[in-house]
Amino acid sequence: MARKSRGGPGTPATTALDAAGVAYAARAYEHDPAAHSYGLEAAEALGVDPARVFKTLMVEVAEGTGSRLCVAVVPVTGSLDLKAAAAAFGGKKATMADPAAAERRTGYVVGGISPLGQRQPSPTALDDSALEHGTVLVSGGRRGFDIELAPADLVRLTEAVVARIRAD
Repeated sequence: MARKSRGGPGTPATTALDAAGVAYAARAYEHDPAAHSYGLEAAEALGVDPARVFKTLMVEVAEGTGSRLCVAVVPVTGSLDLKAAAAAFGGKKATMADPAAAERRTGYVVGGISPLGQRQPSPTALDDSALEHGTVLVSGGRRGFDIELAPADLVRLTEAVVARIRAD
């Protein structure tokens, strides 16, 4: 994989990777607005194993009397276990975040939210299955654009907790 690979649009995610000197591959594809699953669409369009493609979900985690927005990154082949996500963040309960709140917090649109380069970074949890792969793909900050990088770099740049947060 090239140190820096162009071929897609510049986004806050690629800017963050470039600034950190992280090797990645920009993977653009033609997005179909009618696609049922953005992540599965990406895997098919890019010709990669869907187990290597991860979706970025924003969750609201209840803690004591308040709550906070957090990022959960899970394989597109499954879903998020909200109870496991809450535990990974040290919270009592997790619910899916309001899409408008997620967009305001991250600066990205739903379906293109990247765990990297967010307007306001949030605590992040990455599903432990990511470590089974040499590289994984996550949204590059817009629909039709993914970034391929080493899971260790994703963990380091997002300061992610690695835990089993996918539903069985």
